[in-house]
Amino acid sequence: MATIMNENERFHLKIKTGDVGRYVILPGDPGRVPKIAALLDDAKQIAQNREYNVYTGYLNGEKVSVCSTGIGGPSAAIAVEELVDSGADTFIRIGTSGGIDLSVFGGDLIIAEAAIRAEGTSYEYLPQGYPALADFEVTTALADAAKELSTNEPGNRYHVGVVHCKDSFYGETNPERSAVGDNIKSRWDSYFKCGCLTSEMECAAIYSVGTVRSVFPKKIRCGGVLTALWNAERSKRDMPDTITEDTSRGIKCAVRAVELLIERDKK
Repeated sequence: MATIMNENERFHLKIKTGDVGRYVILPGDPGRVPKIAALLDDAKQIAQNREYNVYTGYLNGEKVSVCSTGIGGPSAAIAVEELVDSGADTFIRIGTSGGIDLSVFGGDLIIAEAAIRAEGTSYEYLPQGYPALADFEVTTALADAAKELSTNEPGNRYHVGVVHCKDSFYGETNPERSAVGDNIKSRWDSYFKCGCLTSEMECAAIYSVGTVRSVFPKKIRCGGVLTALWNAERSKRDMPDTITEDTSRGIKCAVRAVELLIERDKK
């Protein structure tokens, strides 16, 4: 049967089996990949195509990769699918977000133990009503790493909980632009009442792919750490915030979590 797919090279990432490690850090921004890879040993660029920039290096002697996913669920799902096909099994999404719960300040880290599926990609993988959950081992490693890097000061704390995933960035910031803005605002208000920590665009898709690609005995583990850039709800209320664009602590958290996972996986 004729096909555009090459069984030896992944169609979008342009990588082959063995090019990546079992542990992969997933930023959205291709430009952030070299910054993360600089914290690995002997990291080299493996491939770059479209929004996908792939580096592979080593941590504690184990092969570790960094792969950008672009913005949103569809491209993130493609990345995880092709990385799993290439031998990876443990993923940490690292990204930015807008705070929702009033306890979150800009600069705080959010460990996403579950994601509200308010986007579309996850419905191509999971049935309605099934949750998008992070792996417990990855979440624990991220929380432990975040604790090492945090203090009890606004903008330098960490939180563990539920995050909101969406397809429209401006649906969050400017719902009045949408013909269904009232519905968007109503759902947002309900997430706020339920204690949702922050809003972003990729965790639900990544966790959903990980769930369905986990076929015994191979388990796919996913987790995520997000930096809150600001808090949308605090802004609405003219409450003080610590607005930031610095993602360095989130990067350190993801890399440290991979180190912890490598140590624990060897036991």
